[in-house]
Amino acid sequence: MIHQVEIRDLNFGYGDQLVLKGIHLTVPKGSLVAIMGLSGCGKTTLLRLMGGQLLARQGSVRVAGQELNHMNEAQLYAMRRQVGMLFQFGALFTDLSVFDNVAFQMREHTRLPESMIRDLTLMKLNAVGLRGVQSLMPAELSGGMARRVAMARATALDPALILYDEPFTGLDPISMGAIGRLIRQLNDALGATSVLVTHDVQESMKIVDYIYFVSDGVIVAQGTPEEIHASALPFVHQFVWGEADGPLPFHYPGPTLKMDFGDERGQA
Repeated sequence: MIHQVEIRDLNFGYGDQLVLKGIHLTVPKGSLVAIMGLSGCGKTTLLRLMGGQLLARQGSVRVAGQELNHMNEAQLYAMRRQVGMLFQFGALFTDLSVFDNVAFQMREHTRLPESMIRDLTLMKLNAVGLRGVQSLMPAELSGGMARRVAMARATALDPALILYDEPFTGLDPISMGAIGRLIRQLNDALGATSVLVTHDVQESMKIVDYIYFVSDGVIVAQGTPEEIHASALPFVHQFVWGEADGPLPFHYPGPTLKMDFGDERGQA
């Protein structure tokens, strides 16, 4: 099996704080893989390592067979042209129209004539159902529409690898379902490989092929959606079913109530 992303024995940290520890992860070509876990567990850091924004402290990160740590700057930029990125809140250029947002990469990285860029941009917008809003500004779009425009921009150059950072955040249930279906459809239509960072379990399980669970910088569980859904591991069960009681505490460690409020308020 050909792997689009291979991570082996990965350690990464900021200063003395180790964020990711001993990560082993593979993303087969053509698949849609989710990385799940609580906020701050290292999910987005993993995406940045796959995109070459960060480099591993120890271990190996390979994209399409290329070791990112061994690339020079020119090679790294060339690799990134094969990667599409959907940022958490879309990150559209606020001073550019919808059309110019999607056309931006084509104008920046290709020498295509403007007439061809126009046709390709309209095709990308049509693929996400938004060809009719090409002249609007980002401020005139709803949250779901802005996310779809960002998806059109992320796929403008037909990338081999698409990275999604929390694509469902802030969306209503209808928009969430539409975005989920689009992610699956775009992955299959482009013959791409997609990595989805999310904590939205139910929506992700409908579309992904495989799931990695990250906690405290390590992978604690992995499997197909069916395997994860049926998992008896306490951490996975609590996360999937959204239970308050389990190994993941609601309260951050701190002093006792008695220590903070004194005897009377601590006993109340």
